[in-house]
Amino acid sequence: MRKASVLLAGILVLLLFSFCAKKPKVQPEPKPPTTQEQPTKPETPKEEKRMVTQEDLQPIYFDFDKYDLRAGDREILNLNAMVLKENSTVRIRIEGNCDERGTVEYNLALGERRASAARDYLINLGIDSNRISIISYGKERTKYPGQNEGAWSKNRRDDFVIVSQ
Repeated sequence: MRKASVLLAGILVLLLFSFCAKKPKVQPEPKPPTTQEQPTKPETPKEEKRMVTQEDLQPIYFDFDKYDLRAGDREILNLNAMVLKENSTVRIRIEGNCDERGTVEYNLALGERRASAARDYLINLGIDSNRISIISYGKERTKYPGQNEGAWSKNRRDDFVIVSQ
């Protein structure tokens, strides 16, 4: 009997220690923030796009009775292409012009070849052809009056006109 009492006392002690053992505290799960408490990202200032102006696109000029691009004019076209690449929504019209010498028909055809040469150069630089239209005004829109080489050389040009942005 004594053995049974000791055994029973030992079992009670073990049970007592097992119920009294420290249990780890369970951390409550954090509640998701309500819509008012949603963490907000700080707004980064959006880079404001500057509108392209006509002054950003420079004209190019041609020699008498020619439509091939001169080295200096290729540099201007490279700069115009940079403006167009930085502003991918801008659409332009290239207007081919001639001086007043020659027939109307001849100058319309020459103005178109001049505008086409500039368009093709821009396309080769990576500008989408859908963004470029061309027109020839021949000798109908002389910008600089005069019957001398100074005026004529300024009228043999391609103008780059912004159609939309």
